[in-house]
Amino acid sequence: MNNKEFIADLASRTKLNSREAASMVSATVSAIIGELLEENSILVPGFGTFEVKKKLERVLVNPNTKQRMLIPPKMTVNFKPNTSLKLKVKN
Repeated sequence: MNNKEFIADLASRTKLNSREAASMVSATVSAIIGELLEENSILVPGFGTFEVKKKLERVLVNPNTKQRMLIPPKMTVNFKPNTSLKLKVKN
């Protein structure tokens, strides 16, 4: 499902027009991004949790040249699905 299909499905489920549904999706994504930029976790009931994690710096070895390189630390977004969502997808 791409963004256009998602917005059309959301519009039909909520009885909104496509423009309003697109605006709602955009506002939701912006709110999630804003919270993640502040390194806050976001719990979406029945769906899961988004959180920012810091990956520590590490040493990487190039297998061809055997050269060692230092990879700097970085922040990543992690998603942990809700248990009920996991069960629905599994079955």
